[in-house]
Amino acid sequence: MPPDHGHGHTHEVDFDPASAGPDPHAAVSRLGRPFRLGIGGPVGSGKTALTAALCRALGAEVRLAVVTNDIYTTEDADFLRSAGVLDPDRVEAVQTGACPHTAIRDDITANLDAVERLEHRHPGLELVIVESGGDNLTAVFSRGLADDQIFVVDVAGGDKVPRKGGPGVTTADLLVINKVDLAERVGADMAVMLADAHRMRGELPVIAQSLTETPNAPDVSAWVRARLGGPGQDPR
Repeated sequence: MPPDHGHGHTHEVDFDPASAGPDPHAAVSRLGRPFRLGIGGPVGSGKTALTAALCRALGAEVRLAVVTNDIYTTEDADFLRSAGVLDPDRVEAVQTGACPHTAIRDDITANLDAVERLEHRHPGLELVIVESGGDNLTAVFSRGLADDQIFVVDVAGGDKVPRKGGPGVTTADLLVINKVDLAERVGADMAVMLADAHRMRGELPVIAQSLTETPNAPDVSAWVRARLGGPGQDPR
């Protein structure tokens, strides 16, 4: 039987969970276009909630837009529009029709087209957030699509998640451990979870947060501001 990766469907092809394989697309220059930030992670980890929080926190100071990815629906885009965190015209929905990682890594055309539509409608965009549909620990963005990427996990998955590794945990520019207010209820040891995350990531940053307690995600918002840099600057 094909392996079940915890996101509602199976893959027919075996793969090494420690590697997502080579990026099929080259990184592209940031000159003359908005910064593109990818947000990925497993189903239910809080990617859409984090996207909404960033829109609330940054919307008044940064010209931004959002692309959401779902397999067959536009549910995440509909949520953002109904939440009122952004002008509905600044949200584009991509229906991947397959595992979400196919549209953020393997064939990024649909997402690039969505970004282009937003740039056409809203000249002068500074930031486009591309939210992936829920996937597994190997689901990283192509550097041809995302300049930086945030990978979101949550404590409900257990404190073992960071030490399981996978490119999402080990290579994303920022790892966010979400829903820390639930740790005691689900028996997750935050000290273990944070220690494992830092061990697996080396010098790469880790932020633990509760959007229930801090709805505007202040630490992640500050990280995004730093990555955006000043006018004409490359945050790398």
